[in-house]
Amino acid sequence: MSAQRRVVVTGIGLVTPLAIGTEETWKHLLAGTSGIAAITHFDATAFAARIAGEVKGFDPQVWVDKKDVKKMDRFIQFAIAASDIAMKDAHLQVSAADAERVGVLIGSGIGGFGTIEREYGVLLAGGPRRISPFFIPAVIINLAAGWVSIRTGAKGPNSATCTACATSAHAVGDALRLIQRGDADVMIAGGSEAAITPLAVGGFAAMRALSTRNDDPTRASRPFDKDRDGFVIGEGSGILILEELERARGRGARIYCEIVGYGMSGDAYHISAPSEDGDGARRVMVKALADAGVEPSAIAYVNMHGTSTPPGDRMEVAAVKATFGEHAKRLAVSSTKSMMGHLLGAAGAVETAIVALVIRDGMLPPTINVENQDPECDIDCVPNRARKAEVRYALNNSFGFGGTNAALVLRRCDN
Repeated sequence: MSAQRRVVVTGIGLVTPLAIGTEETWKHLLAGTSGIAAITHFDATAFAARIAGEVKGFDPQVWVDKKDVKKMDRFIQFAIAASDIAMKDAHLQVSAADAERVGVLIGSGIGGFGTIEREYGVLLAGGPRRISPFFIPAVIINLAAGWVSIRTGAKGPNSATCTACATSAHAVGDALRLIQRGDADVMIAGGSEAAITPLAVGGFAAMRALSTRNDDPTRASRPFDKDRDGFVIGEGSGILILEELERARGRGARIYCEIVGYGMSGDAYHISAPSEDGDGARRVMVKALADAGVEPSAIAYVNMHGTSTPPGDRMEVAAVKATFGEHAKRLAVSSTKSMMGHLLGAAGAVETAIVALVIRDGMLPPTINVENQDPECDIDCVPNRARKAEVRYALNNSFGFGGTNAALVLRRCDN
């Protein structure tokens, strides 16, 4: 393990297609509940893919003053809600004395697509004078972090990541580095996405990336199953409170786990497809394990990127086998995207939070809808039912378009 300052998770905030709240989401994950249904955000009748993992019952005015709601896209509203949940969970308030030691790093893969589409309609219908003065700050990706900084009073590092579906795993990893090297003591880190919009759904469908199992939505996301036909788009936010260990102990914080390893790699292969041999995914896991200073055999669980696309799942399984060798036969893995869909830029942080909960409770969430497991995905994917397990070390994978990869290693903090 690195001799750098140690970093722990002291708060988690989740807004997902399963629930608005961390423990509620976790309960549904362990029950194997699907949050995927027909799209309600817009009329999807003409679309090839008409299903999604929407956040249900979200009222922005619960979290944001009415006068501010119009100033921010839905992805920012999700980030605020998840950050509020995480801060409350961590029993953390930013004081004037420590404001410069608390930072925010929240990313998004797409940002304010919904607002962009709406304001473009305004432009076409009424001309440029009708465009909202709040348009630009409502849609740009770093304004999720900006709003959270303003609301909390955090005056430390304020930044954002945008690396497609690896975005928020990179946000958590980069926040880890900021604390390790002493640039901050606490980071509010994660990602948010709200891209269930006509243009985004239509665009992904045009790539033939989305599942078209429209008549059976709860069974549409099926990672590692032979009959998978693409991913299901989702939305939401995941925020983690990262804190320097001694600071957390000093204030009596509840500690979920420690983040001990972070890896980054690039495929240098294709704009959207993963490297077929899984070399980029293998290298990022190897880097994260080396950064953590642990052997592959120490890992008990991997939360897979597991999108339910045929090439992506095969590639990741091959990479896991190459990374873990014989231990891959004993390794438990799962894809929680089977229940929530793919939250794009928010996925990495949500799934890192899930790994923290796995370590806390010793329970592995299942991969649901595994009815006919692909022989090329012959790993223990915790099919269909949650399972008890002793987990000291676990790993989370996130991969994005353009061949950008991130992996994080978490461990139980018992010393």
